[in-house]
Amino acid sequence: MLEHGFVQIIILMALAVVCVAFFRRFNLPAILAYLVAGLLAGPELTGLFDTPQDMHLLAEIGIVFLLFSLGLEFSLPKLIAMRNLVFGAGAAQMCLTTGLFSTLAWLSGIAVSTAVIIGGMLALSSTAIVIKQINELGIVNHQRSQVAISVLLFQDLAVVPFLIAIPLLSYDSEMGLGQVLGLALLKGIVVVAFLLSIGKWVLPWVFREVARTRTDELFVLTTILIALLAGGLTYVFGLSMALGAFLAGMMLGESQYKYQLEADIRPFRDILMGLFFVTVGMQLDIAVLLNELGLIIGGVAAIMVMKVLIMRISAGLAGCPPQHAWSAGLKLCQIGEFSFVIAALATTHGVLTAQQSSVLISMGIISMAITPYLIGKSQQFANYMGRRSASTPVPDDNPTFETTSGHVVIAGFGRVGQSVAKLLRMEGIPFVVIDADPVRVHESRSAGEPIIFGDCRSKDILVSAGINKARLVLISFDNPGEVVKIISATRQISSTLDVMVRTKRDYELDSLYQAGASQVVPELQEGNLMLISQVLHYAGVPMSRILKRVRQERKGRYDHLHGFYPGETTEITYGTQDKLEFVHAVMLGPHAACLGKTIGDLKLTKMRIAVKGLRRNNRDIANPAHDAVLTAGDILIVAGKPRRVERAERYLLEGS
Repeated sequence: MLEHGFVQIIILMALAVVCVAFFRRFNLPAILAYLVAGLLAGPELTGLFDTPQDMHLLAEIGIVFLLFSLGLEFSLPKLIAMRNLVFGAGAAQMCLTTGLFSTLAWLSGIAVSTAVIIGGMLALSSTAIVIKQINELGIVNHQRSQVAISVLLFQDLAVVPFLIAIPLLSYDSEMGLGQVLGLALLKGIVVVAFLLSIGKWVLPWVFREVARTRTDELFVLTTILIALLAGGLTYVFGLSMALGAFLAGMMLGESQYKYQLEADIRPFRDILMGLFFVTVGMQLDIAVLLNELGLIIGGVAAIMVMKVLIMRISAGLAGCPPQHAWSAGLKLCQIGEFSFVIAALATTHGVLTAQQSSVLISMGIISMAITPYLIGKSQQFANYMGRRSASTPVPDDNPTFETTSGHVVIAGFGRVGQSVAKLLRMEGIPFVVIDADPVRVHESRSAGEPIIFGDCRSKDILVSAGINKARLVLISFDNPGEVVKIISATRQISSTLDVMVRTKRDYELDSLYQAGASQVVPELQEGNLMLISQVLHYAGVPMSRILKRVRQERKGRYDHLHGFYPGETTEITYGTQDKLEFVHAVMLGPHAACLGKTIGDLKLTKMRIAVKGLRRNNRDIANPAHDAVLTAGDILIVAGKPRRVERAERYLLEGS
């Protein structure tokens, strides 16, 4: 039995991989791929899973994580800044669309409570698809995109009442819709008040203590536990688990740990969300799809047209220009992924029948498949329709709020990072800091610094810092192993972005450049250069020659600053014996094996030994030529790692 279940899971994963790869090739959303994979694995086709309900718990946990992530993204300051659009266009779109479709459903003979649920489902749009598409097109900061985002934000908030009401509708069918909503409101107030009090006084302390342990596993486990506990609490009150997860995310959305929490939860969320959509696909009734194909296709066309028109009216009421309203309407005319969440929840609680759910899910799948094309063409259509309703075109590149771009991302806010930030501020250059020290982040944020708590190695954290729009990434701490991982994550996001790395010494210079660093600044060598510059200046050397010398040393990767003559106080440890570079003078006696040979014949470079100079007859020859013949009495000055210098000396004197 166990082996059979394991094989089923392997086959299901293989189906999901193939479907996602196939759909992405045609620029279709991964959600559709998961739905198709579920359809293929469900009882209607292959019968791989005869009872999709077996995976219901895991799928519901996926919804919990999705709502938790949504709560993290819910920003009260952003909501206030965009309140005119959110509570103007967003509220109008949600109310008008829900009212229209609820009325149509009620006129078709469906009960009022079910009709309202259906109307709400059809009013929602796909946050995941729309945000992903406008990000890929690079239009996320355009005003017409901000109109769409504002409406999506209100829709995300509007999901919460449905999550509260659906379980209550199933418990007591004799209760009217008004009574259900009233009871839901009362329970919601109690739960929200309790969770918000926990979030204000308990959770910050918990995560502060967890962050101080510097243990990634503990941070992830605590995040998962908080999301599940919040979901379990609302479930105990007879409400949806997803509601509790949303509230937990909202509580932590304004904390300094927001971006790290989002990055930690995303892998679990994406995997379990994929499983949720697979289970939705399994529940799709092929017979209903075929029998109601005309209704489904006609319904999709009617729904999308009506949603575009309602969006035009709603945005117009909020004072948006016609072009922006038409563009937002095309972006939001599909049925969203939260509609699937509501459909699954409503079917589970008996609010919707399986046939109604299959019809609505089929409509959602078709509308989602069309969405990428509509978003790509939305600007052309909006410009055409806008010119018909306005005399002058409206520019599209004015963001509704200030965004950070052309900034410097500073990884690490220790001594060096803070010094760089102060000078950047003096020059008026914007910057964003990433640091994993909770105390430092708290103090810096309290002082108004633009700082994010998180692991710099995480691509999600780097994206949250706006690395896609940055002009430079500075890695300000000296930890070569971690630095290489940060460079790798940065290069996966942008192959052209300049990455500057600070290191204490130049031991790792070559490896850091090979990892993808644009510029490596060894602190010790740069300190030496500054000291040398001062010495040369006080010695009377013109400043132009000093600057030229400094540039040459940097271009040559500090070639003349490498190596030193060791003394009896020089410590050579196991960790430094292969990193230090010594300069050593080898006296060539009358019996030296290298006499009569040229420097080039010795091929010392293969031993990774550099010839720094040659002293002959008390006269120094810097950088001697390769064809210089060695004679008795010469002193050859070589440089290299300690063990290599020892081998080179034996080779020069003994020939072995």
